[in-house]
Amino acid sequence: MGLKTDINALRRKLMRRLTKNVGASQFDQNIDLTKVEFKKILICRPNPRLGNQLLITPLVQDVIATFPDCEIDLFVNGGLAPIIFQNYTNINRVIKLPRKPFKEITKYVKGWLSLKKYSYDIVINVVENSSSGRLSAQFVNSKYKFFGDDVDDIQLKYNDYEHIAKYPVYNFRHYLTKLGFKENNSPVPHLDLKLSPSELAEAKKTLHTIVQNDKKTICIFTFATADKCYPESWWAPFYDRLKAEYSDYNIIEVLPVENVSQIGFKAPTFYSKDVREIGALMANTEVFIGGDSGIMHLASASKVPTVGLFSRDNIKMYQPYGNGSIAINTNTDSIDDYIAVLDNILKKN
Repeated sequence: MGLKTDINALRRKLMRRLTKNVGASQFDQNIDLTKVEFKKILICRPNPRLGNQLLITPLVQDVIATFPDCEIDLFVNGGLAPIIFQNYTNINRVIKLPRKPFKEITKYVKGWLSLKKYSYDIVINVVENSSSGRLSAQFVNSKYKFFGDDVDDIQLKYNDYEHIAKYPVYNFRHYLTKLGFKENNSPVPHLDLKLSPSELAEAKKTLHTIVQNDKKTICIFTFATADKCYPESWWAPFYDRLKAEYSDYNIIEVLPVENVSQIGFKAPTFYSKDVREIGALMANTEVFIGGDSGIMHLASASKVPTVGLFSRDNIKMYQPYGNGSIAINTNTDSIDDYIAVLDNILKKN
């Protein structure tokens, strides 16, 4: 497993070096905006991870707000995008690469070739250092191509520019001003799964089946990948403190697909492989607590106040935001600090 990880890391590093100079964002300041229709738009984010695909929902919302009648195609990796964006009516086509290209080489090639079937008014590569994203933006037919390169002027203007969900929106808006559009200074949209009323209602029933009472519920997720996963020795005292401080609340644990628990399954649990079902259940709780993971971003996209636990120095890039959400640096903060944060959230609810 270690060798495979090292090989993939080396591959990504090599591809980034090879593609860092691929493409340059294209502008035409002489266009007449009254005569140009920006109808067909391609957004490229060929990364299969749940969190990374949820993190483009603010950009998709901003594109739709700017061009309400547009049709958006997504170039992605894996099968999550059709699920995440199923209630986004402007999404027209999802072009998918298989997660394991060498095992499904035919599908992989077809995915790339299908990009040439269509022409777009604008193509947006979401993340600057995505080699596949840069290549796909270069590959497609489009007059206006935005490659997601950092813009120094915007970095100085916005202190949250580093956030991976926000800087693509700031970049998109900046590119449009280069085409003559009026500057847009409205707040960046929040992550949004766009859960339907029926999904929320069904999840409310499921939650009641689990807790069997009408008390409010705190949701925890104790898993994450690699060193983002806190050990049982970290979670045990925190969970005990949660039970003591919030005895008038239910505490449930959402389980990962691996079906493991860092608190030894001591709390009532919920398990599902359906991300919309998980999101809807979390949306029916008062607060979500969990480490930096796809499920943390899913909670944020489900509009539940989200407390993200961070041990790495990437808080500015991945912290949950909106709906009263907050990030905690577990290297410097204590359990007393966590409880103070939770008190502030729960009092508002």
